[in-house]
Amino acid sequence: MEDKNPLSPHIQIYRWHISSLVSISHRITGIINIVAITLICIWVSLLVLGDANYSLINQLLNSILGKFIALGLVWSFSFQMLSEIRHLIMDMGYGFELQTTRITGLLVIFGSFLLTILIYLIGKNFI
Repeated sequence: MEDKNPLSPHIQIYRWHISSLVSISHRITGIINIVAITLICIWVSLLVLGDANYSLINQLLNSILGKFIALGLVWSFSFQMLSEIRHLIMDMGYGFELQTTRITGLLVIFGSFLLTILIYLIGKNFI
């Protein structure tokens, strides 16, 4: 007699949780941040090669697309930082209760957006 049920939770019956979203987003933002750090290093290296290379990057960063990318990277770094703090607390053995993981997951998500807005306002000299 063969059992037709999957051995592990399958995507069709699995329910998403805040912790799942934070975990997957943590991995994605980690990859994005590695690529961003590499591009920032290349950008700084182009400064050594002359003004022409810098002006090209400067034009990109002053465009709407460049500002959107910069704002997205600020969010990505903010999310990664808050998620790492959450992981450090969990590594110390705290915060494994279901309600606590929901609250800290929501703090990471909303905190990253608030931190991005705060950094944007500081950058625009509003604060």
